[in-house]
Amino acid sequence: MRRIGTGDRIRALGAMSGTSLDGVDAAVIETDGETVFGFCESAYRPYSEAEREVLRAALGLWEGEAVEAAAEVVETAHAEILSGFEEIELIGFHGQTLAHEPRGRGTHQAGSGAILAEALGRPVVWDFRSSDVRFGGEGAPLAPFYHFALARHIGARVPQAFLNLGGVGNLTFVDPGFAHPQAEGALLAFDTGPANAPINDLVQRRLGRALDEGGALAAAGEVDDAVVARFLEHPHFYRMAPKSLDRDAFATLAREVEALSDAAAAATLTACAAAAVMRGMEQCPGPPERLLVTGGGRHNPVLMAMIAAGVDCPVLPVEEVGLDGDMMEAQAFAHLAVRIARGLPTSAPGTTGVRAAVGGGTLSRPGELAVALG
Repeated sequence: MRRIGTGDRIRALGAMSGTSLDGVDAAVIETDGETVFGFCESAYRPYSEAEREVLRAALGLWEGEAVEAAAEVVETAHAEILSGFEEIELIGFHGQTLAHEPRGRGTHQAGSGAILAEALGRPVVWDFRSSDVRFGGEGAPLAPFYHFALARHIGARVPQAFLNLGGVGNLTFVDPGFAHPQAEGALLAFDTGPANAPINDLVQRRLGRALDEGGALAAAGEVDDAVVARFLEHPHFYRMAPKSLDRDAFATLAREVEALSDAAAAATLTACAAAAVMRGMEQCPGPPERLLVTGGGRHNPVLMAMIAAGVDCPVLPVEEVGLDGDMMEAQAFAHLAVRIARGLPTSAPGTTGVRAAVGGGTLSRPGELAVALG
């Protein structure tokens, strides 16, 4: 791989398999790790229901046969989709998060970038989170440095907020007036709370469907306000940002809605996701110009309307400013891979709570031993 300098355009490919367990997103961008020069091709590879079951069986685990089986699913799916891209200089591979305990055992993403490097014949940057956790950070969220680059790309001059509604919700407050994303005050980022994961789990368990398509089930139900009120008593909402969550940090929420009808349960879980965002917006250092929403949750009109009703700025899908909400996280790991290859930081005290700005990861080249960076 050639040496990358400021302003050098590199075609980087990023891949993301999120906590919603829906599939693998892959996207190519042109970037030098600081500026986004252009968005290129992208693709999506859904997991089969059998593959999702393998992944679900490994959630919360750190080792054993279930984890090995999950890693094989992740590596196979990624190899299939990533092999379809050409003229790629670098790949950013996030892997599948199975467990996340930043103040405990650390963070665990299934899948080996070294295996992918051999399979694809391309250098792969992976294990993005471990260095951050090792230096006192939460290890998440990691997309904020890319959000900073995007705020500049769309020409923003005043603070913006990016909201990712995946399995877990993540909020990034961006002040594009700073020169670099690691500057104090440039970014504040944190997990808001559960988003799609409890809703998806509910409809899968009760109805055998992957998600509440278009929020139709929630739209037919009545919110149980008492459940939402108890949900907001969770200790997470009393912690100051930055902060992060495991997918199942709110596992008791499923029991809270067990006695409700399908529609009422979906409506209540949707209201909880929206309430978490509203509570998170209170931690922003100032009012953003707008809340730009990415991730699968932006396709749920009930969730979007609930959020819009509770915040004091316009709530828009990122497509309104020319961005791709389906591929933003995959693009982020392409961007971060280039930053790591250049020795630039990928997280800072304002994004993960790490003691100082840090970059890190593992670079695996075909035919070589993995090289730890950071």
